[in-house]
Amino acid sequence: MVTNGRGAVARRDATNGTAKAPASRIEVRKTYKLYIGGAFPRSESGRSYLVKGADGTPLANACRASRKDVRDAVRAARKAVPGWAGKTAMNRGQVLYRVAELMEGRRDQFVAEVAAAEGLREPRARDVVDRAIDRWVWYAGWADKIAQILGSSNPVAAPYFNFTIPEPTGVVGVVAPETSSLLGLVSRLAPPLVSGNTVVLLTSEARPLPAVTLTEVLATSDVPGGVVNVLTGLRKELVPVLAAHVDVDALDTWGVPDALRIETERFAADDVKRLSRRATTVDEARFDWLDDRATERPEWIAAFLEMKTVWHPIGT
Repeated sequence: MVTNGRGAVARRDATNGTAKAPASRIEVRKTYKLYIGGAFPRSESGRSYLVKGADGTPLANACRASRKDVRDAVRAARKAVPGWAGKTAMNRGQVLYRVAELMEGRRDQFVAEVAAAEGLREPRARDVVDRAIDRWVWYAGWADKIAQILGSSNPVAAPYFNFTIPEPTGVVGVVAPETSSLLGLVSRLAPPLVSGNTVVLLTSEARPLPAVTLTEVLATSDVPGGVVNVLTGLRKELVPVLAAHVDVDALDTWGVPDALRIETERFAADDVKRLSRRATTVDEARFDWLDDRATERPEWIAAFLEMKTVWHPIGT
């Protein structure tokens, strides 16, 4: 036997000494796992579903998360709130910027996955991935600035200082856009993270692979376990459970299908969750995630902040 330049084994013909091409092999299709509490568990249900590309080609298998997986993810997110919210704003910005650095290192993998998932040609997919990385950097840069924009020193007719200070809401459930597998996801995931919230994220149902690759980036970055928890599966099974969970403080319903929207908002109203949603006039399938003016918005960070007013006596 001899080894060719790519490490594959080629057999030498016994009659003339020429090397034959290596036999074709069966590709090992990856089964992607969930991301909960900084670990990669399989769904407790043991279920999975086939993920196909835009052209119908089978790409991989993804876990089909269950109600218990949602509860486990929320529990992990709640446990991580004090540590993440307690970091300085500058440190959160540094941690999130590190995520962008690691995404840059996996750029080619993201390009291939976005192209397959969304049916894009390579130049277009590369532009989408570049914009996703740039958008992550843009939001990371707001970590130590958003309090200056939203906070205030309020005039009062008394010998007191009166300050308004933005604080994170807590655990935020995010239903990622269905059609934009990476850029839309980053655009909705980064805003609650920047201000100190932790997140339970439901990925695109049909196009989850770029999101799961992002979890591998998060696991090797400085983001503490439990700050971001990612679930793959069927939205009709997972969205109502996430919306009804009493330990979820806020909900981003951007990617909730129209058929589930009313039910989801009713569940969220039962325990007075803070709610962020796209306008009913916005068609999620046609929304232009490449439009920086529409997607790079401090208001999207403010949607997951609570305003706290503090009185302090003026010393003499």
